[in-house]
Amino acid sequence: MKIFRGFHHPQVASACALTIGNFDGVHRGHQAMLALLNNEAQHRGVQSCVLTFEPHPREFFATRAAPARLSTLREKLELIAEEGVALACVGRFNTALAHLEAEEFIERLLIGSLRTRHLIVGDDFRFGAKRRGNFAMLREAGVRHGFTIETVPSVMVDGVRVSSSAVRAALADGRMEDAARFLGRPYEIDGRVVPGRQLGRQLGVPTANIRIKHDKPPLIGVYAVEVRGLAATACQGVANIGFRPSVNQGINPLLEIHLFDFN
Repeated sequence: MKIFRGFHHPQVASACALTIGNFDGVHRGHQAMLALLNNEAQHRGVQSCVLTFEPHPREFFATRAAPARLSTLREKLELIAEEGVALACVGRFNTALAHLEAEEFIERLLIGSLRTRHLIVGDDFRFGAKRRGNFAMLREAGVRHGFTIETVPSVMVDGVRVSSSAVRAALADGRMEDAARFLGRPYEIDGRVVPGRQLGRQLGVPTANIRIKHDKPPLIGVYAVEVRGLAATACQGVANIGFRPSVNQGINPLLEIHLFDFN
């Protein structure tokens, strides 16, 4: 998958089938949308493209009130790539984009930069300054500019609408099986191991430390985990994720993993 940052690239694609969203966690609802996107792109002979934003718009408008992140930008892009999408455009969500009128959003981004041929959005999609843009506006613009548009119905699992909020709630409650059903896979955290203060090593319980990139982890506590990427098979371990007030005044969240029978 090719990744573009910003909207100033000369024609990210010659033409594309496009979907827009935050795709936090890339859950089963997102996966259904991306499967439809790929099918529509193949049918029209164009590339499939995802437009997403960094930071999350809710983080931009109200940092403290924003929801916990299910995935970092890198994790999200990796998951989108696994679904077979050809292109991803990461738009910087800043003051200029927040104040962009809905009509300009269509003209400058969907038509000018991305050359949209077909657009797929969620049934609750809103866009533009003050969230004034909606499906009806997109449908009218499609008639003028020659692109088609459709919505994707919600995906239900055990009577629950799959959403990033539903995944966050399941993780916060420790309902890992529910989270896995909503995601279509076990919940994962990916990151680089960073040096710690080696306090665990002094106690005979060394840990691999992964710095959490966002201040709000979606889950806090002690968990049995599997760690992949270190050996031919998954390593078993125990992890603590959260804040350590007795060690670092609880400033930054940290993921610490002790691996059994592993040096």
